[in-house]
Amino acid sequence: MTSADPAIPPSTMPTAALAKDLRQRHVTMISIGGIIGAGLFVGSSSGIATIGPAVVVSYLLAGAVVLLTMRMLGEMAAAYPETGSFTEYARLGLGDWAGFTAGWLYWYFWVVVVAIEALAGANILTHWIPLPIPLLALGLVALMVGTNLWSARSYGEFEFWFASIKVAAIVVFILATGAWVVLHLGRSGGAFANLTGDGGFAPFGGLSVLGGVTSVVFALTGAEIATVAAAESAEPGRAVARMTSQVVVRILLFYVISIFLIVVITPWRTIHPGDSPFAMTLERLHIPGAATIMNAIVLTAVLSCLNSGLYVTSRVLFTLAAHGDAPVALTRLNTRLVPVRAILIAAAFAVAAGAASVLSAKVVFAFLVDASGALMLLIYLVVAFAEIRVRRRLEAEHSPRLTVRMWLFPFGSWFTIASIIAILAAMALTPSLSVQFLASLAVLILALASFFGLKRVRARSIASTAG
Repeated sequence: MTSADPAIPPSTMPTAALAKDLRQRHVTMISIGGIIGAGLFVGSSSGIATIGPAVVVSYLLAGAVVLLTMRMLGEMAAAYPETGSFTEYARLGLGDWAGFTAGWLYWYFWVVVVAIEALAGANILTHWIPLPIPLLALGLVALMVGTNLWSARSYGEFEFWFASIKVAAIVVFILATGAWVVLHLGRSGGAFANLTGDGGFAPFGGLSVLGGVTSVVFALTGAEIATVAAAESAEPGRAVARMTSQVVVRILLFYVISIFLIVVITPWRTIHPGDSPFAMTLERLHIPGAATIMNAIVLTAVLSCLNSGLYVTSRVLFTLAAHGDAPVALTRLNTRLVPVRAILIAAAFAVAAGAASVLSAKVVFAFLVDASGALMLLIYLVVAFAEIRVRRRLEAEHSPRLTVRMWLFPFGSWFTIASIIAILAAMALTPSLSVQFLASLAVLILALASFFGLKRVRARSIASTAG
């Protein structure tokens, strides 16, 4: 399809062609790998400790918001699969300012995530390799840079197996813990005593359940990576449609079921932030080597996140450069159609962010992490507004591109927007999260100021050239 097609605005057309090396199975597992990460295997402990057994409801609510957002994104991605980066749908619906802002915020978010995950993976490796954490972190980044530099296919293959291991681990966990619950149904006290036996189902009240959505929603983000990867597959529209209609629902169910089984088996007060509730639950089932097993699985989740983080940051930067929002040299591809420079730039900034954790952990690194706290929700919000504009346009044109539809449009779209705004408001009003909200807001303002500043500079340059 060319830019002559009236259904494709010129701003969505890429200036260089990436490889079409990814297969349907790659895209499917990439969407799974994007959601299942260390945030589930370890990060869920924070939600359980601060909410209690009712954290299951928090995950259900957060999952519903993410699912609706993914459906909105899937509608646009199926209509315009050649767009390249999911943040470009913001440009498609709202204009260049939205594409620039969402793109750079998303790039920043994943650069920081790569740094955090590299440090987390290095910390796990110290159990087996007695080397300094910064050195191990650098080695992990270098390993994943290598897979990304080789080809998009190599990234997809690695992610396919990483995601397969994570899914297999969750399925085995659900089967093992589910069997335990069934075996204890007829015993004294009942299998579900832990749900209400210590302060009730919601020991901190109903508001804590709603407030908990602000914490657990971040563990559920990442499925949007599949829309970026789909642009490098042979059938991007089909891949995205499958991702939004089937895969996300299944993985959200995995989340909810596994967390439910954890709070059924393990007393919630014994779970502390930073511990792996999965490992603790397996130990209660007297499974030998539970801690070692979970360390290996969490390391796999970390490597998966590193792999995807480097991939998605390079593609977002490539797309930004294609639209003139980053140096055009970053669109240069090698013989395997891989944006090498964009990958190396992302890796360099991630390493710099990681170095900040050593050189200025309480100031620079703390700000980098806090500033990424609310960014995904802000990006989702912009994309949601864009979906309404794009949907109206497609309907007005009676476009055949509208093959995936947002549920209950426009009410479903406005409900999603209202839900995201409610979560952001809860963040702003929650003392432990307000710093993250304000820091993210500062980065948002900086991105907007950069766009309008660059726009003014370009206008003056054009005027002086014309004069």
